[in-house]
Amino acid sequence: MSAKKGLEFLRAVSSYMTKTNGYDRCLQQLKIVSGGDGKCTAEFKVAEEQLNRAGGLHGGFTATIVDVVTTYALMTKENCLPGVSVDIHVTYLKGAREGDEVVIDANTIRAGKNLAFLECELRHKRDNSIIARGQHTKYIGTGGGKAKE
Repeated sequence: MSAKKGLEFLRAVSSYMTKTNGYDRCLQQLKIVSGGDGKCTAEFKVAEEQLNRAGGLHGGFTATIVDVVTTYALMTKENCLPGVSVDIHVTYLKGAREGDEVVIDANTIRAGKNLAFLECELRHKRDNSIIARGQHTKYIGTGGGKAKE
């Protein structure tokens, strides 16, 4: 049985992703706070490059955060691979502005043989109000998402 995948594992994955072309600027301010057993909590401070033309947190950036942080949560499940997205849905409930601190809580609802179902919330750190809710379905392949040895 492999070692338990928790906070240190997630920090290593996040570090790798911030060095990957295309994700470097997008994710460099994302800080992994905790994780393990199908969960991941992260934080970031809204920066200028994450804003839309109206000065609010960009919806596309929010969807990327839902994609990435739910995938991190999935990867902490024993023998689960990151898989590929089948469906991602984001409901935007409240805006965020430059300088706002955001907390993301992601959870693996179920990881079966072929599909994984994930959810997350982005909240304002100052008052816990919900900025967005995300649902993410991933194809993880046959074998319950188990990595090939």
